[in-house]
Amino acid sequence: MTTIKLSRLLEDIKPLEVIGETDKNIIGVHSDSRKAQKDSLFVAVRGVTTDGHKYIPVVASTHVGAIVCEELPTSLSNGITYIKVADSAEALGKLASAWYGHPSEKLNLVGVTGTNGKTTTATLLYEMAKLEGYKAGLLSTVCNYVHEKAIPTTHTTPDPLTLNELLAEMVEAGCDYAFMEVSSHAAMQKRIAGLKFKGAVFSNLTRDHLDYHKTVENYMNAKKMFFDALPADAFALVNADDKAGAYMVQNTKAKVYTYSLRSDADFRCRVLETRLDGTLLELNGREIEVGFTGRFNAYNLTAVYGASVLTGFPAEEVAVNMSKLVPVAGRFQTFRSPSGVTAIVDYAHTPDALINVLDTIRQVVGADGGIITVVGAGGNRDHGKRPIMAREAACRSNRLILTSDNPRDEEPEAIIAEMKEGLTDAEMRRTLCITDRREAIRTAIAMAQPGEVVLVAGKGHEPYQEIKGVRHHFDDREEVTAALAN
Repeated sequence: MTTIKLSRLLEDIKPLEVIGETDKNIIGVHSDSRKAQKDSLFVAVRGVTTDGHKYIPVVASTHVGAIVCEELPTSLSNGITYIKVADSAEALGKLASAWYGHPSEKLNLVGVTGTNGKTTTATLLYEMAKLEGYKAGLLSTVCNYVHEKAIPTTHTTPDPLTLNELLAEMVEAGCDYAFMEVSSHAAMQKRIAGLKFKGAVFSNLTRDHLDYHKTVENYMNAKKMFFDALPADAFALVNADDKAGAYMVQNTKAKVYTYSLRSDADFRCRVLETRLDGTLLELNGREIEVGFTGRFNAYNLTAVYGASVLTGFPAEEVAVNMSKLVPVAGRFQTFRSPSGVTAIVDYAHTPDALINVLDTIRQVVGADGGIITVVGAGGNRDHGKRPIMAREAACRSNRLILTSDNPRDEEPEAIIAEMKEGLTDAEMRRTLCITDRREAIRTAIAMAQPGEVVLVAGKGHEPYQEIKGVRHHFDDREEVTAALAN
């Protein structure tokens, strides 16, 4: 059994007050009161739905060795050391890092944040490291990887204990590099506190997660916190074409670099030719053929190129390996039928992401090409983006089908009704509302003529539909494949 002296664990945090002995062995660190046990350390964190401070009396009854909290209980139990801190969420991150031996300090850890492109950029950096001959780890929305070992994921950025446990596994497996998505929730909730980053990448910022952050300014500031905390020996690579890019690095101590498709930058890209199955790019003067489509992917790939070079990979090798990279599951993933119908499955679930994908398809098929879009909006999330998504989809598609997309605790018909509010009467005349997502996908593909493109947007890699608290198996890619076969 692993044990660490409490005094050693506390070296990384700055307690406001300590009551009790610190020369004692701790057998584990927990923020879940149900996992607390004798001689472990419990951290009471104020969460979104519950406050860990409420469970201190229950935890005390298990004879834990220590309790970290922002408010000391009125009644203190004998034998337990109480540690008062200003921010228990931040303390948890640092304690988790200490418990697992500060694994991020033994890796070249690069974080990727932004509204769109996090998964693609982080995943391709992971693939690039492997192409360069290194062992690497990945923490992403789609799946976590410890070298080649896949570990299912539940959050874009895991909780601090899970996060550091995974990083420790990467160190144990001999990984030299680790790449991770850093969500705005993770930055705001201090899940990345205590981690040592070699670099950070900012993709872009558009409306998302306002159900949690309430305003775009709050959302932007949550992401900025990540860059504010970077050390001086790290790099910060930001999208110069996004107005939030400069804001992200206003107060960073890291060395700032930029990438762009429109202006001078440290890493400059031009799109020379676009097809549905690939693009010809010019990256810092080199022509590179890649198996990705669209300007949004050109941005992602420029970020990958820049971050790879800044991470220490030779630019010449990176350029060669760019052409070997393949799209991430559920990100502009293309399927074709023998009759000439093309279907694209994409994770686009924000207005901006939907615009990017549809503009890319339109660029390839031309003004006379047909586009049928199948899209919904998630339940229990930002209501304000629903009519905007429908409007952007309608004005960029020849026909539109509004459907269900993880309705969660809401009625899918009510979500679709809110989406319809963004449509004009003329747009409604070329719009169908089909609540059953399977039926919506089948209908779209049955409607499509040879040469037309069906976009199925919103879920991408997700293999489920979340309805009333239950996840039912549902995979857009499987449904598209079956519909095209028929």
